[in-house]
Amino acid sequence: MRLQDRVIIVVGAGQTPGETIGNGRAASLAFAREGAKVVLADRREDSAQETLDMLESEGFDGLIVKTDVTREKECKRLIDATVEAHGAVDVLHYNVGHGVGDVDFAEQDIAHWDAIMDANLRGFFLCAKHVLPVMREQESGVILGVSSAAAVASGGGITYKASKAGMNAIVQSLAVKNGKYGIRANAIMPGLIDTPMAVEGLAKALKIGREKLRANRNKAVPLQSRMGSAWDVANAAVFLASDEASYISGVALPVDGALTARVGG
Repeated sequence: MRLQDRVIIVVGAGQTPGETIGNGRAASLAFAREGAKVVLADRREDSAQETLDMLESEGFDGLIVKTDVTREKECKRLIDATVEAHGAVDVLHYNVGHGVGDVDFAEQDIAHWDAIMDANLRGFFLCAKHVLPVMREQESGVILGVSSAAAVASGGGITYKASKAGMNAIVQSLAVKNGKYGIRANAIMPGLIDTPMAVEGLAKALKIGREKLRANRNKAVPLQSRMGSAWDVANAAVFLASDEASYISGVALPVDGALTARVGG
């Protein structure tokens, strides 16, 4: 029970429909299993409700706050609702992100650029902005952002990469500027993870079967030639949220089976 009675907001607690579990849902369950009071934020209330149903089936509770992270008022309302319900915010876990419409840079439409940046980077900024006063007053808190190995690796869409690299930069700045308040900030950089958004979404975009896509992605991973799961990302989040990581701040932790360690290989 490493997170007993900690109040944790999971932004992006729902998920894309699919065969496997997504990062936000897995994190919500992992936090609850460690004793946390979980607040489920998502723009799709029905998907957040599915996550809550899973929590309740294991004997846990949760609070749903419908939130569109591209709207500052809703990000502030999320923090306010959490404080009203629980009196504190111990951890902000930001798990929103997508790369829909990320095409060749010379052909990139500004609307797609804005949509990716709004969800991946602007939303993280807005949620962190409004949770900071609460955490500063508490003189404690943890801010976690689910970034991506794409932030430091070649390949993939440039807009997505830029948004995730920006998240890493925000984490570094937050860690340095807010350490005096007892606030830690870290990013998690998942590599190739078998989640509905990554597999179902990409298979549809590439017009290939899911199993063929899985096989191709597995081959790219040095560690046992297999993708990770959302539970690998969730376990890293539990660790970084806990007191076991009390002296870890300002890092971008790869959870990628050594994918980003492979240079020129």
